[in-house]
Amino acid sequence: MTVTVFVPSDTTARSLGADQVAAEIQLQAARHGAEVALVRNSTRGLYWLETLVEVETGAGRIAYGPVEASDVESLFAADFLNGGDHPLRQGPVAEIPQLANQQRRMFARLGIGDPLSLQDYRDQDGFIGLQKALAMEPQAIVDEVKTSGLRGRGGAGFPTGIKWQTVLDCDDDEKYIVCNADEGDSGTFADRLVMEGDPFALIEGMTIAGLAVGAEQGYIYLRCEYPLAERILNQVIETAYQNELLGDDILGSGKRFHLEVRLAAGAYICGEETSLLESLEGKRGLVRAKPPLPAIEGLFGQPTVVNNVLSLTAVVDILANGGAAYAELGIERSRGTMPFQLAGNIKQGGLVEVPFGITLRELLYDFGGGSASGRPIKAVQVGGPLGAYLSEAQFDTPMDYEAFAAIGAVLGHGGIVVFDDTVDMSQQARFAMEFCAEESCGKCTPCRIGSTRGVEVLDKVIEGDEREKNLALLNDLCDTMEVASLCALGGMTPFPVRSAVQQFREDFE
Repeated sequence: MTVTVFVPSDTTARSLGADQVAAEIQLQAARHGAEVALVRNSTRGLYWLETLVEVETGAGRIAYGPVEASDVESLFAADFLNGGDHPLRQGPVAEIPQLANQQRRMFARLGIGDPLSLQDYRDQDGFIGLQKALAMEPQAIVDEVKTSGLRGRGGAGFPTGIKWQTVLDCDDDEKYIVCNADEGDSGTFADRLVMEGDPFALIEGMTIAGLAVGAEQGYIYLRCEYPLAERILNQVIETAYQNELLGDDILGSGKRFHLEVRLAAGAYICGEETSLLESLEGKRGLVRAKPPLPAIEGLFGQPTVVNNVLSLTAVVDILANGGAAYAELGIERSRGTMPFQLAGNIKQGGLVEVPFGITLRELLYDFGGGSASGRPIKAVQVGGPLGAYLSEAQFDTPMDYEAFAAIGAVLGHGGIVVFDDTVDMSQQARFAMEFCAEESCGKCTPCRIGSTRGVEVLDKVIEGDEREKNLALLNDLCDTMEVASLCALGGMTPFPVRSAVQQFREDFE
């Protein structure tokens, strides 16, 4: 009897030895005369358990982790192919608390099958949304997205349906769909998990977007540091063309959509949508003045939808199950689910997809298990390197766009980086200014010069040189950067700086 064993194949699992574990399983299976069908699935996003090996048994899929190659021999000795007991046995995968307590919509397929298998994707309700979209008028597709309340998951939180409506209303003959896959925020990896673990979903979402606004060409602007994602995307795009899911006649409908991958320039600023478009056109990644908006004059001067990976992936579920069903999740104006990414000094790091409204404290302790060091959590940065630092007094804030805005913070891309009580927040504030100075495109003075002066002022504060006077100067400098910078890089750098000073003043004394 052949037993199916699943070993993840994403970048993180491989970095933790998944390839060696897979090879050792095949070797030990041959030694024991066991018939094993090895499937390289994607991670479940439970990174503290990687490498997480799953075995298909009569009682369902049983998980073992974290498995190293040296553990495989003892797993066979414990009869793990039949779900045998072992110190690394986690029980049924679906019953692992940190997974069972999630509500996965965008990541419903993560870890279940082979990411490269079109049949596996279809078996998990893949392309149902596309089939429905092919039978709908463009306006009806846009209306469904509006009904869902979906807001951009890339950080700005702008209503996706409004952006699509703007592009649809343009009369231009040529329009584009651009996926911003230049995931550069610290502590974020959800985009990569989609592209490595559920790539057909991104293709489906972009195709639906094309049908909705009348665009026939799409580009995935992919972070150049994601070589595995590049190989996977190009392979599944080829598969999609071979099966008429892309091309001049999608599923015999007579409708067209073409898609290709373009590697990013390796600059943080190219995650900003107008700088991204400049780079995609083959130019230096400089921020454009707005207006005009990219939805009206975007790529090559044509109306362009620029959406994040997660936004486009969410569209698949919205079209398949209806915008109203999606809107039932979440709170207030933050509808649906959000994949939060726990990183930094956290015991149980990984992906947590839950509806908006959960508190930061619940994410840190119920899902994250507290700090990895066992020390008290002192500060948490949410929303990437431009997000505010939150203190323990703010941990009960619900994860909601407006609730975070009310305390001077941002949800951003959902990245959460944790620091214990050994962190020096004056150095973190300095890092924020230094990061801006390093990554600025240089086009506007407040960002280019302001960040450089910010580092100098913070150095004086840290050294105790006229501390109060320089803190006042730092505040004025942040005011200038916030209101006068061309884009969010300079405009949001004050968020981590000010929050560090306000919430952790003792570190500046």
